[in-house]
Amino acid sequence: MTTQHLTIKELTEAVQGDVTPRMVRHYHTLGLLPPAQRSQGNYRLYTQQDVQQLQRIVALKQQGFQLSHIRQLLDSPSDTTDNPALMAQLQQQYRSVMQQLTRLRHTATALEGLLGRDRPGQQAQAEALAQLKHLHVDAQDGLGQLDQLWSRLDAETETHPEAFQESLQGLLPDLSHYSEISAHLLRQLVLACGDVSLINFVRWSPDAIATARHVLKDGCPIVADLPAIAAALDHTRLAHLGCSVEVLIQDPHVTGVNDAEQAFWNDPAWKQRLQDCPKGSVLVVGYAPSVLLTIDQLIAQQQIQPALVIGMPIGFSHAPAAKRRLMTLPIPYITLQGSLGGGLLAAVTLNALVETVIEKPDCHCYLTRP
Repeated sequence: MTTQHLTIKELTEAVQGDVTPRMVRHYHTLGLLPPAQRSQGNYRLYTQQDVQQLQRIVALKQQGFQLSHIRQLLDSPSDTTDNPALMAQLQQQYRSVMQQLTRLRHTATALEGLLGRDRPGQQAQAEALAQLKHLHVDAQDGLGQLDQLWSRLDAETETHPEAFQESLQGLLPDLSHYSEISAHLLRQLVLACGDVSLINFVRWSPDAIATARHVLKDGCPIVADLPAIAAALDHTRLAHLGCSVEVLIQDPHVTGVNDAEQAFWNDPAWKQRLQDCPKGSVLVVGYAPSVLLTIDQLIAQQQIQPALVIGMPIGFSHAPAAKRRLMTLPIPYITLQGSLGGGLLAAVTLNALVETVIEKPDCHCYLTRP
């Protein structure tokens, strides 16, 4: 039986992922792809094994791995469980990425200092931009001028309270494609943490906003993982809607991520309380990753049927895994990708939804926009 061969163009079309023939030739040069067979006309020919290898390369690259690391991963024997050299290189890449993020954060902070001005501060903003053009930053006195510039800008903040929504206007990305309800939620999350980039990590299912508004209007039960989250909820508005608030881990001494995680693992009673959650509840998780992992398992096993899960625990292995699992389940959810999260952000999410239910009960913009 003759093996069907693909041209380099057919190979890239089979793999997709924005792969180009030029990239394929580069991967050959790096040794990521083995030398290709040649036709009588000296054209490269590829097999299904080459398609699979290229798919692996693309998948790993999309995850952020450098090409040198991808080569080591693909060259490692499939039964290898320990590769100290590769792990050291990955740690080095992580430190490098964190340094880049730090530099970008410094840049963002400087831009926020200029662009994040409310209306009373816009005159100072214009003066600062004019002065920046005349700085001699290559000399020491130029750095002193920068310090004086920021001091004058900082002095302006003592003259009036900050108008946060005005300040955000110059910093937020375009939210016009979001519904009014969703845009409000995103703004509240940014205001809760002071990081505009958080918007890029917020994820919710297509039915999350509609479901949240429906069940909150009906007075659904709210179940939080810790007392700290329950304390941060808007109890006045929740009481107005008829929503009760329950706490899963009821130990008042548990106030942080590590304590919550250990408490949930060490006491089976908390898992049983989770299994007993009323159908149609809104579950709000902001601390223990294992709570969200267990929620995922119980939903998959059809042992619990919450109306909505707000899953925002903090963590570096369990939390991202729990969030990825949550996003695959047939349940409305709101979450933050990766390790980002926390009890305050989880509480702010619910509070923002509750606020718009009461303040804008007849708004239906979320039905046509995300």
